[in-house]
Amino acid sequence: MKPLRVLVVEDEPSTRVELAGLLAELRAVGDVVCADGGDEAVRLLGGGTFDAAFLDIAMPGLDGMDVARILTRLSSPPAIVFVTAYDNHAVEAFGLGAVDYLLKPVRRERLAEAVARIEHHRHGAVPAAEKADDLAVIQVELAGRTVFIRRDDVAFVEAHGDYVRLHIGTDSHLLRQSLTYLEQAWEPAGFVRAHRSYLVNLAAVTELRVTSSSGLVAVTDAGEVPVSRRHARLLRERLLQAARSRDRSRP
Repeated sequence: MKPLRVLVVEDEPSTRVELAGLLAELRAVGDVVCADGGDEAVRLLGGGTFDAAFLDIAMPGLDGMDVARILTRLSSPPAIVFVTAYDNHAVEAFGLGAVDYLLKPVRRERLAEAVARIEHHRHGAVPAAEKADDLAVIQVELAGRTVFIRRDDVAFVEAHGDYVRLHIGTDSHLLRQSLTYLEQAWEPAGFVRAHRSYLVNLAAVTELRVTSSSGLVAVTDAGEVPVSRRHARLLRERLLQAARSRDRSRP
């Protein structure tokens, strides 16, 4: 297997040298090229191809998010890993297709996990269980505090302009994310499109019901979710599959 060619983009010299050194120690990594900021990274990208890019987020000029958006436009973009001291960009990072999100200071073991994910990504073999871990726990800013929400506690998701609203019991929280991305990221965890504006957690559905006002709805403890004709058949099939799986798992 050909070693990975990696680009490290970090404006802090000591951190850049340390990260490059840790990467060079890994067997799967070959050439490590460093850039001191987003502008230099773009120049390097124009002169060669990379298998992966490790991007700091907070940098002067083009920051890591800016560089990632440029990378996503390439015909063969490198796998993206963000390396940052801040955890409040994770949702946006995975929305840009990041393979991993590392917090500083980076541990060798955690860096090795990220490189393993890059190799899976390069060969199109990211396990379903790994995909299901994307946004397994998400954070929502609420009145100056951060609330952490478990994906499995969400009954359904509703499109809300540039946001989505996560419904959990009697509560709901706004998250700046697209419904389409959550559909892709959470499908392995049992979230299914019920309507163009709704995703529903199969585990939260207690029944399907026909109402005079809304037509077919999926009933959850957080409320009723409209089910469109286009998505009704798939939703029924997935509910049956989930029920059979639960029956088989019972002793």
